[in-house]
Amino acid sequence: DRRLFECFSERQETVRADRRGGGMKSSDRLAGILATKRKEAAALESRKAQLRKEALQRNEYRGFRSNLFQPGVVTVIAECKAASPTAGTIAEKYDPVAQAKLYEQGGAGAISVLTDREFFGGCLEDMQKVRAAVRVPVLRKDFILTEAQVYESVAAGADALLLIVAALPDAELKGLYDLGKGLGADVLVEVHDMKEMDRALEIDADIIGINNRNLHSFEVDLKTTEELAPEIPAECLGISESGIRTREDVRFVTAQGIFCLLVGESLMRD
Repeated sequence: DRRLFECFSERQETVRADRRGGGMKSSDRLAGILATKRKEAAALESRKAQLRKEALQRNEYRGFRSNLFQPGVVTVIAECKAASPTAGTIAEKYDPVAQAKLYEQGGAGAISVLTDREFFGGCLEDMQKVRAAVRVPVLRKDFILTEAQVYESVAAGADALLLIVAALPDAELKGLYDLGKGLGADVLVEVHDMKEMDRALEIDADIIGINNRNLHSFEVDLKTTEELAPEIPAECLGISESGIRTREDVRFVTAQGIFCLLVGESLMRD
């Protein structure tokens, strides 16, 4: 873990420049992304039965939650992504396999792979290649809205998948959560305000990610972790996501009792 943390730069000018970012501008960026993702999800429905069959045949998982849940010990989910709506292009020569191998060598407890093509420059094949190349658990990071996408994630080899509370009504959130867990995968339930935290707790989520990035405006504030961390039950794995760039950020987050960090852009740039 020490080698992994050594890449957190102390150069505050670089940090400020990175945080300004660029790219997509909208009053509600999440709504725009979801409109596109719903079309993609609808196109997948014709393959749902086959994907379900493949997912049900899956019988081998790497424990995402068990590998990361070490209270009092910092663990890192290191993320592979080529671009983002706020930062634009992050890696001109994107090689997710090479990046994932470096992460694993550096002590990452799990790898997150962006599989969205339109907004993050990824694809499902990136995740499959990464999982074949590393031994640690792999998270599929995407906007999952339907059962077919859950089946697809499991069939493709994801050890864990992401559900964004802001993107799902209550019934769909619980249904997709139960489906993923029932298939044997871990499910990361992501929140960014108190109302969403309540909804995550209502479905008994055992992994809750606090996204410090407001998904409607895309502004980042680590105080989101400070506000929401006390709500996470002791038996639940809490994760702080987005905006973690320096050692000071790590110290701030762990002071709130959150010891698992999801870090992407700052590692991809270094």
